[in-house]
Amino acid sequence: MSDSFLSLIPPILALGLVVLSRKVLLSLSIGIISGAALLNGFEPLPSLGMLYEIVTGIFVSDGGVNTGNVFILCFLIVLGMTAAIISTCGGSRSFAEWAAHRFATRRGTLSFPALLGVILFIDDYFNALVVGNVSRPVTDRHGISRAKLAYTVDSTSAPICILMPISSWGAYIISVFAGMATVSGFAGAGGLEAFLRTVPVNYYALIALLMVGCVVFFGLDVGPMRTHEKRALSGRGLTDPAKGTAADGTGDEPVNPAGRIRDLVLPIAALVIATVTAMIVTGARASSEVTPLSVLESTDVPTSLLCGGLVGWIVALLLARRRGTGNAALGRGLWSGVRSMMPAIWILLFAWTIIEVIDQLGTGEYLAGLVSGRIDTALIPLLIFLIAGFMSLSTGTSWGTFGIMLPIAADIAASTDPGLMFPVLGAVLAGAIWGDHCSPISDTTIMSSAGAQAHHIDHVVTQLPYALIIAGVSAIGYLALGLTGSGSIGLLVALAFFAAAVVVLRRLSRDTRTPAGEPSEAA
Repeated sequence: MSDSFLSLIPPILALGLVVLSRKVLLSLSIGIISGAALLNGFEPLPSLGMLYEIVTGIFVSDGGVNTGNVFILCFLIVLGMTAAIISTCGGSRSFAEWAAHRFATRRGTLSFPALLGVILFIDDYFNALVVGNVSRPVTDRHGISRAKLAYTVDSTSAPICILMPISSWGAYIISVFAGMATVSGFAGAGGLEAFLRTVPVNYYALIALLMVGCVVFFGLDVGPMRTHEKRALSGRGLTDPAKGTAADGTGDEPVNPAGRIRDLVLPIAALVIATVTAMIVTGARASSEVTPLSVLESTDVPTSLLCGGLVGWIVALLLARRRGTGNAALGRGLWSGVRSMMPAIWILLFAWTIIEVIDQLGTGEYLAGLVSGRIDTALIPLLIFLIAGFMSLSTGTSWGTFGIMLPIAADIAASTDPGLMFPVLGAVLAGAIWGDHCSPISDTTIMSSAGAQAHHIDHVVTQLPYALIIAGVSAIGYLALGLTGSGSIGLLVALAFFAAAVVVLRRLSRDTRTPAGEPSEAA
């Protein structure tokens, strides 16, 4: 079905229903069922059989446990329990009280997760979950909506990871580039060199990071984000009360008054150190030649995350017992932590299912085939960016988009204008991140919602206007690149339009900004 527009129906149906109904699981279910029906000629029993195989494949693969998926789910549960224990023993409260004296304004408070997101560039899952959990007590204290925290987390995690060669994303992309060395116009450039040459033309990732800085510094609240921030500023809730309170692993559980800042810092530090160590060890074991890049390319991220999560959990438990936290309080905290992660787990399971259905439909191949016809050379970077963006949006996977679109884009550039080789590869990477930011079935979007403990659909719809604005100025930049043949000119044009957009956004968001240097109402 990869040669038919019918392969677009399930993802478009799911995405449209998510936006219209705001019910993520229901919308994903309809997309999954419609896709299975198309694949099986609308025969009920074969469709059910296929769905059963897909769901069981999430947990069991090749006759054994699908450790990649299972370990990610276990890590989410362990992280939820760790956050709950830290809160129960008073670590989160102590850290929030300490930070309240260091971050006197909402601007300063929001700069904390933004900077932390840039620093923790090793992996997007790791980044989103850790930054969200560490920052949430601080941003809650200053009345910053959970939707804005989720935006800050999501819009720094993937963009910084895709710009850094020393990250799980960078290692994967470098490995893909290394396998394309025989493509005309690509010869002579190794995987690392090719990656570095795409960084200046990855307009979306660069401008997304700039947008986060502008949102923090200027207080840019537009579209649905303005509603969430107004509600938070007025003290009517950090999340939408109509959707219920987003679980944060604490609830109304008693907090140990003897808690200290190190009760939060030490478990998180242990998690970070153990995760990075496990990534190095698993990567070195799987590499035939141990080099920094080969280690990152071969690292087992799910296993590393779970190992790090367990170490952080154990440290949190030991500290809680040292503070005299009782078994009953710990038990309630652990169960509360498990419950806090269940919404994210359900969404992730449904997202994995629809991604598999979409893969069998051949949606990605169909979209990729649209760029293989007669294309004006000047439009190639722009069209590649748009196709990669829509593919990532509809399939929910940046990495899948990389695997499909990078070789196709290289072949198109080689057969039309080899000088456009690295600009079009950068356009693929940029488009994939854009679609990832817009997609409710993207795993990184789901992880960001989980880390910030925001309602998932609220995160999606509040991030969407920013993502579309960045995509718009990036598209103009790629058009300028195609017309001039210069990546630098394209970037300058994109930055000029971005600056103009920021000026307009500042005027639109004046009514939700607190004066510079003044504390927020919630503080």
